[in-house]
Amino acid sequence: MGKLISQMMVSLDGYMEGADGELDWHHVDEKYHEYAEGLLHAADAIVFGRRTYEHMEAFWPTAVAAERFPGVAARMNEKRKIVISNTLEQAQWANATVIPGRGEEAVMKLKQDMEGDLVILASSDLAASLSDAGLIDEYHIIVNPVVLGRGKKVFHGVQRRVMLKPMHTQSFPSGSMLMWYQSVNGIQGDTADAIT
Repeated sequence: MGKLISQMMVSLDGYMEGADGELDWHHVDEKYHEYAEGLLHAADAIVFGRRTYEHMEAFWPTAVAAERFPGVAARMNEKRKIVISNTLEQAQWANATVIPGRGEEAVMKLKQDMEGDLVILASSDLAASLSDAGLIDEYHIIVNPVVLGRGKKVFHGVQRRVMLKPMHTQSFPSGSMLMWYQSVNGIQGDTADAIT
């Protein structure tokens, strides 16, 4: 049974996108791309919500992506991709499948059937519902050295407390910082403090 990993880029003040949906503040470099390629290599599939899928599908199959980020582009294009959406009827990107609904049952079945990991890239609304369902095993948060002031909060929509155990940190030359946490389901308050 594989793990479900949620990976998101955030600003220092906790936003995952700017007030107008902008993402031009993402700070990435070669070391980040090595991390991302390794994450995708270990994954059996990538999971998206509709908006993130459409954003990714518009970029990663292009010649520009292949030239600028060859390793990550190859992984993104070759991997199985699952889109959880009630509004997207068909996915055009190679190896992509649309599953209607909120996705908890589909993701639970995928986790049981796969030996490798499932990775949710961005897709904050989907990640919030899967977090509430207790299905996310790890959170990879990449904090970018920028303060946006306003926008969409990274955990907007999460309704339940999620206790996390720090697993690993990594700094990148760009100034971004990876914070890697494991979900500790069912542990509250002082008990969680004792294991961190």
